[in-house]
Amino acid sequence: MNETKKYIASLLDKNNFSVTGKNANLFEAFIGEEENVQGVKTIQEIQKGIMDNWKIMARVNDILNTQIIIPNATVNKRYEASIDLLKTGMNDIVLTKFENLEIYGLEYDNNSETIKGTPTQSGDFKISFKFRIEGESESAELHVKLISLIINADPKSLWKTIPSTQTSDNYWKPDAAEDFQQLGTKHIVVASKRGRSHANVGSFRDDDYAFKYFENTGWSVVCVADGAGSAILSREGSRLACQSVVDFFAANFTPEALVDFDATLLKHHNNLSDETSKAISLFVYNNLSKAAFKAHTTLKEFSNKLEQPLKEFHSTLIFALYKKYDFGYAVLSFGVGDCPIGLINKELTEIKLMNWLDVGEFGGGTRFITMPEIFSSDKFTTRFGFKLVADFSYLMLMTDGIYDPKFVVEANLEKIEKWREFLADLGGNNEEKTAVTFTPDNTEIARQLSTWMDFWSPGNHDDRTLAIIF
Repeated sequence: MNETKKYIASLLDKNNFSVTGKNANLFEAFIGEEENVQGVKTIQEIQKGIMDNWKIMARVNDILNTQIIIPNATVNKRYEASIDLLKTGMNDIVLTKFENLEIYGLEYDNNSETIKGTPTQSGDFKISFKFRIEGESESAELHVKLISLIINADPKSLWKTIPSTQTSDNYWKPDAAEDFQQLGTKHIVVASKRGRSHANVGSFRDDDYAFKYFENTGWSVVCVADGAGSAILSREGSRLACQSVVDFFAANFTPEALVDFDATLLKHHNNLSDETSKAISLFVYNNLSKAAFKAHTTLKEFSNKLEQPLKEFHSTLIFALYKKYDFGYAVLSFGVGDCPIGLINKELTEIKLMNWLDVGEFGGGTRFITMPEIFSSDKFTTRFGFKLVADFSYLMLMTDGIYDPKFVVEANLEKIEKWREFLADLGGNNEEKTAVTFTPDNTEIARQLSTWMDFWSPGNHDDRTLAIIF
């Protein structure tokens, strides 16, 4: 009754009707009438309803004008973004749904309040976020808020693949090459692929490789070279460098020339001494340096023949030789440039980096087999490697197109855990889930390695060459 009395008294006062002693009894009778009591009650309920509606409308308007930002997505890359309503102060939203997310390859999980999926198309889209807030009827129409969703294109799709042009005089080579063979007592799988930066403009693969098993001596040689991208004929420089090394050992690693070395290795195995160590170092230096110099002179003679500057044939060069003896494997190596040679023991517990790289402060920058100064440098004798092991699991030679994205820095090349990660990557632990199965009976191994080498690494689009002896 007090609410009715207050309301009617206020109403009368606003309309210039005063309640005095004369009409006090009349007023009491008036506010006691059921019709007036119900009328005031109805008016108050209507007013409350109006206020509630206003609060809802104002709140909805606040939500519609509050920016909701979700992370950008990328085509073909798994996406998950949380719509944190509590964090954005929208915890009074009681029902949410998104419309047509499936056309972008996405869906909304109401329980976790996340948008997830793998986007299928790129663009700048407006997605419909529908909601209802506390206090609204369950039958009320849902409000619609547009949220910006940017889906970036798959970076891989932005690269073109333009075949290189083959003519009779441009020293063309296939844009990709691969091979798998038995190589002495081991097997070799090797793949070489033109980088995306070259494929995008239709230029050539500058990397190359060569290998050979010499049945008359039991030695095998494997070469890998990376032609400089700035040198217009480096693709031929890398090919000639590798082939000239193989030719050198074919001509000079004869049974007669190796008799003393074989005896020295046996003596060294039975009784390691300074004498045998020096004899081995001298043999490795004399023979591998001649092979390296043969590659240099071959390129120099060819550049003279074409009347082209030698620098146009710039190429790095690494090579390794190995042979199985009754007492183990002898592994010899040489390297110039920024391409590593890694020897991993049988138990996968040790890594021997068989060469240092011409990078950073130590190397002073990339060097090429075409540079005559490398042969007169006081560091030339350190370019050779030798290791005598009972056995090994992998001997790997790679160009920087593999080394840069997979090892990142030179220091990682001497960490066995990084090589284990690399082997796991080759085994399928990668974003693309591509795997290489290292068994001699795997006839698909070369194709698998070539496919694996298509991995995506932002900023790393050089030629890629990887030779693995196992």
